[in-house]
Amino acid sequence: MKAVLSVTWELSTEHPASTYGQPVLVNRETGEAYGPSDIVQVYGHMGRMVAAKAVQRLAPAAELNVAQRALVAQFVGTVPPP
Repeated sequence: MKAVLSVTWELSTEHPASTYGQPVLVNRETGEAYGPSDIVQVYGHMGRMVAAKAVQRLAPAAELNVAQRALVAQFVGTVPPP
């Protein structure tokens, strides 16, 4: 399953880095995958942050169905402090 969060980012359980149904944040341009606690720079103006926080910031602007929202919730889980 995939949830497109922006032109550049998606959550996916189809990427090879995803294991046991755990989604990963994927850069759609490079194919690079990140887990919830990995540090990413989603866009320059957003600065660096843990991937779970980035997904929390991207998801509200994305058009997601119920299953995709569940994927977001699975990825975010308990977000570590900044």
